[in-house]
Formats: sequence, structure tokens, C-alpha cells
Amino acid sequence: MNSIALLRLFRIARIFTRYRLDQLLWAVPLPWFARLLLRIGPWRLCPAPKDLSRGARLRLACEDLGPVFVKFGQILSTRRDLLADDIALELARLQDKVPPFPAAQARKRIEEQLGQSIDSVFSSFSDEPLASASVAQVHAARLHDGSEVVVKVIRPGIGQTIHQDMQWLFLAAKLLQRVWVEGRRLRPVEVVSDYQNTIFDELDLYREAANASQLRRNFEDSPLLYIPRIYWDWSRHKVLVMERINGLAVTDMAGLLDQRTDMKKLAERGVEIFFTQVFRDSFFHADMHPGNIFVSRSHPWEPQYLAVDFGIVGSLTPEDQNYLARNLMAFFKRDYRQVAQLHIDSGWVPAETRVNEFEAAIRSVCEPIFERPLKDISFGQLLLRLFQTARRFNMEVQPQLVLLQKTLLNIEGLGRQLYPDLDLWSTGQPYLERWMRERAMPAHQLRHWQQQLDQVPALLHSARHALDNLAERQPPVVVRKGNTVLRLAGLLLLLLGASQLGGDPAMWSDAAPSNWLLLAIGGWLVLGRG
Repeated sequence: MNSIALLRLFRIARIFTRYRLDQLLWAVPLPWFARLLLRIGPWRLCPAPKDLSRGARLRLACEDLGPVFVKFGQILSTRRDLLADDIALELARLQDKVPPFPAAQARKRIEEQLGQSIDSVFSSFSDEPLASASVAQVHAARLHDGSEVVVKVIRPGIGQTIHQDMQWLFLAAKLLQRVWVEGRRLRPVEVVSDYQNTIFDELDLYREAANASQLRRNFEDSPLLYIPRIYWDWSRHKVLVMERINGLAVTDMAGLLDQRTDMKKLAERGVEIFFTQVFRDSFFHADMHPGNIFVSRSHPWEPQYLAVDFGIVGSLTPEDQNYLARNLMAFFKRDYRQVAQLHIDSGWVPAETRVNEFEAAIRSVCEPIFERPLKDISFGQLLLRLFQTARRFNMEVQPQLVLLQKTLLNIEGLGRQLYPDLDLWSTGQPYLERWMRERAMPAHQLRHWQQQLDQVPALLHSARHALDNLAERQPPVVVRKGNTVLRLAGLLLLLLGASQLGGDPAMWSDAAPSNWLLLAIGGWLVLGRG
């Protein structure tokens, strides 16, 4: 351990003491030796801030510790299965606005990445940054062809800082998992590991550029959402050059009202964008907080969103899409039995869960909420309550669902801010019903089977190769006696294919082609050989 790491540890300990974060651990059922350490530690000599709640103290500590802890707190704020509501709400207020680094450093990094001088690439470049965040900052510029662009530059030295702080986060997670009775189920090490992947992905601007290009294709010529163009010739791993957009901040209510924006349609289009990204594309912008969203100044009666910052995106498998859609439709119909059964079928809760008990728990959460007017029901909060209930039944929170939950909360909160009477249910239910009808249509089924057939030759080759290897490993006399080995192999393939297919016929159309191929080959070996 070097001196820099020791100094960093000392700073972490000092801030831990200043905000008396040890008090947050008193409610955790720790073993006796850990509780003894908390009670005799030197932090006891420092008085606790009386005018700050425990959530506020944790938020301020994250801000003092810097960008890695700020971003970790932001992500942790979405994990309501891990945190109390008051702490999660405070962490959601974290802002990663930090002082900009010098323009000379930005210019040097850009020239190093592009291999050219600033003047040879840009006809003008503003030294004053448009925005400065924990990982990167953004400058305005103009290309020689007159195109207005923004240049995003990764902070110098941020990689080393992140690597160092991640080591301390992993150490804390491992200690927590060892001494906390619920640590093994809540898997804090995996939470930190997921965060590490997220933050290091944000350091690669090529990845962000690819995400932006995919979203731009998905919404090309769409009246709902505009994604800026990426200038690939001038983009690198540490530098991103992107079209500059001209819009109003979505939080600029006065500006939106001045240009007579249709606020109801603007709020509803935000919900439609969410459902389109999740169910049509299975590729969604997972960092849609107000700072990343603008509104076009053109045709305010048909408002269009403008989005930036594509470092964090999410996706769902076809199985997750289908289960999620059916869960939402079951909620709309208050069919709690189906909600419980779908959670078990999808593997989100253990297979041995008693359906009746889980159904009763879900009903106790949902019924009081559904007694309110639809416009007063927060769908995001309903999902949070459901996940908290499922936690009692040992639900393992899926990473893709955490991103989805975070995005839904952002979209719903933004929509209600724009138009307080937004009814997310009436906006979302028709979309889901239409999506499910389209999936049942012959054209969709034909495309699905065509995709499966395209994979059959490669799968047949793999299966034949595996069977040939199996036969070669057996004594020749066994193979000659009625092809016993091949029949056993066929039976094994049948069992494997059936287990992967599952017991829900509604899901069979979404089954992977390999499952059907296993069944076909297994049946052929058992019935058609020997």
C-alpha cells in the first residue's frame, strides 16, 4: 500500500468521523465485536451534526469524498431494496457538478487523442466549458465546415483516482458481507462490482458514441426524440465530438410556457419514449435525469425531446420483455395471482415460493394504492414497494431491472413535474396492449421463426460435432448394440430441451432456437435411430 493510498484512507476516515456515519451502522445487526468497535472508536469523540438527518449526512459525506463516491451514491439511491427510503431520497439529490479542470489540460488531451492541433480540427474552440462533471467536461467548438459541435473530454488522472477508490469500496463491501447477517443475500460485493463496470464504461467515450449512434438509428425521423449526430472522425476513447443541440432545459418551466409548449403532450411523450425504448427496441437510455434532457424550440405544439449523455444504457432479453409486459398488464387488471406466478416462472423469486402467500403479500401492497385516482398513483413507487415485498421472499434483484426501475422513476417524476395530472397508466396501457397484440400476429411469429431457422445450420453442426465426439469416446461394441449410446444421448437432449423450454406455453414462441433444436435432435435419436 503506497503513501497516496494511505492518505486517501485517512481522508475517508476523517469524513466518516465528521459526519458520524458510524451511527448509520447501529441499526444493522452486526456481530458483537463489530458493534464493540463502533462504540469504542475515536469517532465517538466527535459530536454528531444535530441539524442534519442521517441521509443528509451520508449525502454530504459522498460529496466531500469526490466523484467516485458521488456516482456510487447516485446509483445506490436506486437500490431501494438495500436502503431505507429517507436515505435513498437524500442520495438521489447528489449532484456531480465539480470545478472544471484548466482549459490547457483539455486542449492537450484533445490534441494527444486526435494527433493534430486544435486549430487544424476546429475553426473555433471555447476554453470556457459548457458543463463540468465528475468524469468529464464539455467545451463548445465549430468544425471547419461550419458545424456547431460540443467536445467532451475525460478528466486527466480520473482513471487512477477511480481505481484507488474502488479498492476501498471493495474492501468495505467484503467486510460488510462478512459481518452483516444479510450481507450474503444482498451481495454488496456484486453491487460494487456492477458499479465498477458502470463507471469504467463511462471512461470510454467510444462506448458512449456507439450508444448514441444506436439510439439515433432507433429514433431516426421520430417526432418524439432527437439524438445528436456523432462525428466519428474526431472521436476517440477519451474525446467525443458530437452535434451541438439547441433546446430548452426540460426544467426551464418559464421558457417552456413562454413558447406555449403543450405540456400535457410533452409529459405523455416522455412516457411513450420510455415504453418504445424498453419494448420496441430493448435498448434504453438509463440516465434520463433532467440534466440530460432538453426540449426542442421548434413546433412547441408538437414537442420533441433532445437527449445527451449516453454513457449508461440498459437492455432486456426477449424473456424479460415478455415477463415485464405481462406483469404490467396483470397490474393494470389487478390480477395479483398472475403477478406472483410470473415472478416465480421468471426466476425472480425462488421456485419453492408458495404462490398463495406471495399473492397475498402483493395484494396487501397494491390494493391501498389502487384505491386512489389513477393520476395520483406513482407507478415507479408501486414497483419499489413490490420489490421491497418480494425481498421478504428472497427475490434476487436483477441488474437490468434496477436500471429499468431507475429510468422509470426519472421519467415519471419528470412527467409529473411538467404536467401534474399525468396519468401514466392510461398512457402506458394502450401501448402495452398494442405491443402484445403485434407479437401475437403471424408476421411477428414468421420473423421470429425465420431468425431461428437462420441459426439452425450452425447449431446442427455443433450438435453433430458433439455427438460424434460422444460416440468416439465409447467402445465400438456398445455403439453396435442397438445404438444404445445415441439413444441415451437423445434422451438427454430431450430432457435438456424440455427443461430449457419451461412450463409456460405463452413463452414458447420466444424460446431460443437451440431449445427447439435440442428437442428435434433428441426425438430423432430416440425414435428414428436403431
